[in-house]
Amino acid sequence: MILLIIGVLAWIAVHWFKRVTPNFRTAMTAKIGAGPASGVIAVLILISVILMVVGYRGADVLAVYSPPSWGGHLNNLMMIFAVIMMGMGSSKGRARSWIRHPMLSGAVVWAVAHLLVNGDQASLILFGGITFWALGSMMLINRAQGAWDRPEPGPIKGDIKLLVISAVVFVVISGVHIWLGYNPFTGGYT
Repeated sequence: MILLIIGVLAWIAVHWFKRVTPNFRTAMTAKIGAGPASGVIAVLILISVILMVVGYRGADVLAVYSPPSWGGHLNNLMMIFAVIMMGMGSSKGRARSWIRHPMLSGAVVWAVAHLLVNGDQASLILFGGITFWALGSMMLINRAQGAWDRPEPGPIKGDIKLLVISAVVFVVISGVHIWLGYNPFTGGYT
């Protein structure tokens, strides 16, 4: 469990580093260069992901609540939207102008969806931590950047491309879950 907690805290700290300590980040970039500074951050993010995965997979299952029997179905629906939202910021279609923080919003939907089917302590730490990080990131960005300058909507073909890519990503994610022994199409994980 301790690896999971360290991983979640490291994920939050590394992602908030630029927003919370901009002078330190600027000094680091000036000292070692933009490329190496970004490399250090990327390595730290990778380490945090490894810690979260290893910590989550190795954690004892300590039930905190019983997920609802219908949670798996709602989880799948929410996951479709989460995948679309996470791709929305990089899309060139009309949808990119709908939400200020599509990737972070998608992360919140992803985490909440997983809390619908996982009622154990490790899941609360992981998915609750990701929700906290994403919501906190939105607040930090909004405070730093002020009012949102909504991007111009692009052509509808960009949205069609987003939906096709999102469908493929959802199928791949589902396949990985099935391969790991967590079939998301059984109605719930309980």
